[in-house]
Amino acid sequence: MKEEVNALLIGAASSGCGKTTFTMGLLRALSRRRLRVQPFKCGPDYIDPLYHQQAAGRESVNLDTFMASAPHVQSLFARYGSDADVRVVEGAMGLFDGYDASRGSAAEVAMLLDVPVVLLVNARAVAYSVAPLIYGFRHFNPQLRLVGVVFNFVASERQYAMLRQACDDAGVSCLGYLGRNADLTIPSRHLGLSIEERRQAERLIDLAADEVEAHVDIDRLLQASKSVYPGNTQCIARKNTVYSTEKHFDRLSIAVARDEAFNFTYRANIDTLRSRGNVVFFSPLRDAVLPDCDLLYLPGGYPELFAKTLSDNEPMRRAIRDYCEAGGRVLAECGGFMFLCHDIDGLPMCGVLPMSATMEGARLHLGYRQMSVGSETLRGHEFHYSSVREADCPAGVDRLALQRSAMGTPVETPIYKYKNVLAGYTHWYWGEKPFELIWNI
Repeated sequence: MKEEVNALLIGAASSGCGKTTFTMGLLRALSRRRLRVQPFKCGPDYIDPLYHQQAAGRESVNLDTFMASAPHVQSLFARYGSDADVRVVEGAMGLFDGYDASRGSAAEVAMLLDVPVVLLVNARAVAYSVAPLIYGFRHFNPQLRLVGVVFNFVASERQYAMLRQACDDAGVSCLGYLGRNADLTIPSRHLGLSIEERRQAERLIDLAADEVEAHVDIDRLLQASKSVYPGNTQCIARKNTVYSTEKHFDRLSIAVARDEAFNFTYRANIDTLRSRGNVVFFSPLRDAVLPDCDLLYLPGGYPELFAKTLSDNEPMRRAIRDYCEAGGRVLAECGGFMFLCHDIDGLPMCGVLPMSATMEGARLHLGYRQMSVGSETLRGHEFHYSSVREADCPAGVDRLALQRSAMGTPVETPIYKYKNVLAGYTHWYWGEKPFELIWNI
């Protein structure tokens, strides 16, 4: 059975076009109309979904065709969007930019889901010359349904008239524009660091929504976004296989760190944990007691920006250290891994792993990661500026697994194991494959 839904993907001609600003403005504008809007984000991004959630009031969902199979991505779109009036997907980078040419790109996601695309074009220092660019995006891949263009950074109505003429001559509907406004610049990519910064983000979202309502034809955009999509979720990815593990994970108590310092998670990952047991969130910044749990998950985030507060919370640091030393199962990713180290730039942390994390000589480490676990492949993403000081692997701490890039090239990203603790910089995706697979590393 097929059903008609409102769904669209917001792509861009290149990075820096303002996709997140336009997306959160559109999400808020649609929410003002009392529409239930479900946001999605292409790729492994953790920060843009936080803006989505604040703008739409619904948690965003990552759609990534490297970390997950095509049927799984389709199932996420169907399942999480099933009760929404509108589904809005924010693309990543340029529309056709992927990890290997267009593989993994926003365009690939749009064609996989068969949803129409609205292209956001940077109109700084250009006018009618956008016509061949728009024409090229429309005709490059016939499977892609480009239904409209929105311009950003438009300086005047005169410039917009020429841009609109360019759309007409390229054969693509012009749906509106956002003007040049310095106040629409996202001031920080660290959403949620403080109440004041969340207030600043709220003002930015409302301002973006005002701009969308003033200059974008939302009714035409909604009409263009109508799409026929399967009315059920029979395209769900293959069922999880039961793997042999030292300990089963059925109906356990699972503690997940979640606050301003630890908030890099995938919604499908957390829902997988919920299927295994009772998930309880806690704050390493503010709580003094670690919840009773059979599994502790310390995700990534910004512990380096809260190192003093984390260090001052000695009861929590001691509780986590005691839990680890007693053989408790722990998965720590990126920021969570740093938190388990002896210190972050001299400030004491949990001291479970006898190494130091530092922001000195900060250098971006970025890219998809994969590794073989038996006959399966586990996939994830690495994104950090910090590093750990480690001349040799300390006694009692093992280095595990060979990770590779998306193109199969070996990378120097270790996974550390200490007792029942697994820790490292990679953010793993287990929304499709069994979480237990991680413990077979």
